[in-house]
Amino acid sequence: MVLKYNDRGHPYEDVALENKKLQTRLAQLDKSLSIALENVDKYQRHIEQVKKEADQLMMNKIIKYEKEINQLKADLALAKEDHQYDNLVHANELKRMNQK
Repeated sequence: MVLKYNDRGHPYEDVALENKKLQTRLAQLDKSLSIALENVDKYQRHIEQVKKEADQLMMNKIIKYEKEINQLKADLALAKEDHQYDNLVHANELKRMNQK
């Protein structure tokens, strides 16, 4: 701070210059804060968009794999039926061969 002297020769602090410096610094910090807040907001929106896209991709994969699982279950059920039928046919053939 700058000391000045009044007309009686008593020193006093001239705060006008210091006040001007502080106001300039405050304006700079306010601008920096605004930029930082804009960046944070932009990145938060981007993150939300990425999350939505990831969720949609996961849902699509889940639906795809559920369909695949259901098809595999159906194929397995058919294979079991075929196996049971084959066992029945073989059992009947063995019975006929044993009866001869």
